[in-house]
Amino acid sequence: MSSDMIGGGHLGGRTPKPTLSAQIRDALLQRIVTGQLNDGERLVETRIAAEFGTSQAPVREALRELEGLSLVQSRPRHGRTVVPFAEQTIREAYIVRSALEEAATRLCMLRGSASPAVLADAVAEMSRCAERDDRAGVGRASVAFHRHIVEACDNRLLQRAWESLQIEARTSIALLALAPALADVAAEHRELLEVMLTGDVEAACRHAREHQLAYAELPHQVKAHLKAAAAR
Repeated sequence: MSSDMIGGGHLGGRTPKPTLSAQIRDALLQRIVTGQLNDGERLVETRIAAEFGTSQAPVREALRELEGLSLVQSRPRHGRTVVPFAEQTIREAYIVRSALEEAATRLCMLRGSASPAVLADAVAEMSRCAERDDRAGVGRASVAFHRHIVEACDNRLLQRAWESLQIEARTSIALLALAPALADVAAEHRELLEVMLTGDVEAACRHAREHQLAYAELPHQVKAHLKAAAAR
């Protein structure tokens, strides 16, 4: 993968502003993961819409996404309620993601289709957001980094499988629940880009795989993290 390879549009130094439904989803996600919303608590669309000053449509979309993440359940006559933190489903998602991103990294490097400039823009945006302590911004730039690699591999089936994992929301879970040092998140992605730039396909694939597998242990770490926080 040469340093001047161009494969897709630049990020322009800025990641797209999240939609209203995504903002509501992430706000509710933070409350669920940190325990502000309890297991079994009802999520009433009209109340949430009033809180955010919006119609029920983006609230409904946000709740559907949380349901897809197994953090919310819908039952007849009970509406939507918060469910216990779904450890196994989150762990399984990161294991699948590690395989998909390893394959995407291999394909785009063999094709020479990923753009170092686009990836470097995403890393730079992560660093800028980290300096501002903008956790959501770091998450968006991280997703943009990985999405470019997945799109550059030019395999629509792989891309659809990757998108089906609801990458944005799961990234938010990781950043909200464990609160990692944001500068470290940017550094991890910079290291992955540097390995890709060496042209060593196997090393880059191994790095891409291990980068995601580290988050497969997230649910267990989250439980310990929340338990320690509750004890303080």
